Amino acid sequence: RRVFCEDKNMPSAASCGAFLSTLFVISISPMRSYIMTQLSTSRRNFIGVLQRKGALRLFNSGGMDSTITGPHLSNIERLKVKKLLESDDSVIGQEVLIQGWVRTVRDQKKFSFIEINDGSSLSGIQVVAESSIDTYGEVQKLTTGAAAEIRGTVVKSLGKGQKYDVKAEIVKVVGDCPADTYPLQKKRHSQEFLRTIAHLRPRTNTISAVARVRSALAFATHQFFQQQGFVYLQSPLITASDCEGAGEMFRVTTLPIDTPGKMPLANGRTDFSEDFFGRAAYLTVSGQLSGETYASALGDIYTFGPTFRAENSQTTRHLAEFHMIEPEMAFADLWAAMANAEQYVKYVVQYALQQCVADLEFFNKFVDASLNERLQKLVEQPFVRIAYSDAIVLLQEEIAKNVSAWQYPQVEFGTDLSTEHERWLAETKFQSCVFVHNYPRKIKSFYMRDNVDGQTVDSFDLLVPGIGELIGGSQREERLTILQSKMAEFGLQEKDYEWYLDLRRFGSVPHAGYGLGFERLVCYVTGINNIREAIAYPRYPKNADF
Repeated sequence: RRVFCEDKNMPSAASCGAFLSTLFVISISPMRSYIMTQLSTSRRNFIGVLQRKGALRLFNSGGMDSTITGPHLSNIERLKVKKLLESDDSVIGQEVLIQGWVRTVRDQKKFSFIEINDGSSLSGIQVVAESSIDTYGEVQKLTTGAAAEIRGTVVKSLGKGQKYDVKAEIVKVVGDCPADTYPLQKKRHSQEFLRTIAHLRPRTNTISAVARVRSALAFATHQFFQQQGFVYLQSPLITASDCEGAGEMFRVTTLPIDTPGKMPLANGRTDFSEDFFGRAAYLTVSGQLSGETYASALGDIYTFGPTFRAENSQTTRHLAEFHMIEPEMAFADLWAAMANAEQYVKYVVQYALQQCVADLEFFNKFVDASLNERLQKLVEQPFVRIAYSDAIVLLQEEIAKNVSAWQYPQVEFGTDLSTEHERWLAETKFQSCVFVHNYPRKIKSFYMRDNVDGQTVDSFDLLVPGIGELIGGSQREERLTILQSKMAEFGLQEKDYEWYLDLRRFGSVPHAGYGLGFERLVCYVTGINNIREAIAYPRYPKNADF
């Protein structure tokens, strides 16, 4: 009472005396957790005063001397490292609580330097812990990867490269990390190795930075479409429809596949009428068809969710599970869809440039030295638009100069452009993002609107430097009879798409949309060259770990 009576939060002297007696009871009672919850507000405040003054010490039931911790005893709110690093000098002298994982510990005999990172930013905060603090024994237990809680005061840093340090008053090891078995040692690890410990790789600079940029891009995606008046639709993951007509779909079944003798058969083939859904079902390759149904009622919608493709591909550009952003717009044509796609890409890239400065500087320094320049150029320059037939002529002229320099030199009308063709158009010829439109109908999907030439469809791909195709879109075929004939041409059964055909029977309107592979967007904005680093747990042939 004599020491702390000047504190304005102190209760009366009588209350203090009674409360000190209570503290003794609590310290020896196995019921202390329960008793603590019964304390009055004034007494909880008193504990906070004592704790801030560094005077409150109790013996726990195990007999070990420890500082009382817990939200009911502390009015210090956790401060994220990112917020601290972005603060102005008014933060100096403020008492803070930092919680995170140790990057490095350097022991200087009379004090230690601890770098702690909580994942909110690329950089951590340096903590200075003097050997005189009561919890210095905890500091000596810290190793790389350990989880720790630091209470201390923000001070002006005397070192280079950081504005502030935290001068520790209380250090607590929350979760230890044995240095001899921790897989993330102080060296550069290959991404191939990190995929084998995908549960720990978010602790690395590269993957944590990818995750933050990805989060920013996802937020900006919703923000863009919401501001444009689009409605967010959660389309189904299980479907009976093959949107692309390619047949590369994962089957969903509850039939006894492990006991072939019990499989229901009809005419020598599996009888899916006995399956859970009463028919063959698959994981979706696209939310587009569902999106069209809601666009036909709500006007403009977008989907943003996982899609799946059973394509046996091991390239750096393909995943078996990935995310698609798929807007659909009623009363819109091909040109409106391209305009919206350009606006969207510019918006989310600009958002990342503004909100992920440190992370993008990291990628620019260690991954792609031209990244910032390329992203800024995308935001500032209009996208090029060129017809597919004209693009073919340009490619033929370029390939003729040195046929041996191309992996796929045979290019003609009807060729499905490869990545090297797409990248040459975007990176070399135009040095810009490029819309290639009006592709041959034979290499595009059944739902794309036929042009009057009978050879092409109202479709487009957006090609970007460093990636190739980022977006594919089209005006949808809104004419019932033409759509029916195309479905027959593609070998699709009308009975499986009656609901889709109804959109053309009842109030059909011109409409258009596109699909963007979100992981490819993440690759483009971060500069990473393998799509398996653009998603938390990549799924590809022979790999579904974690």
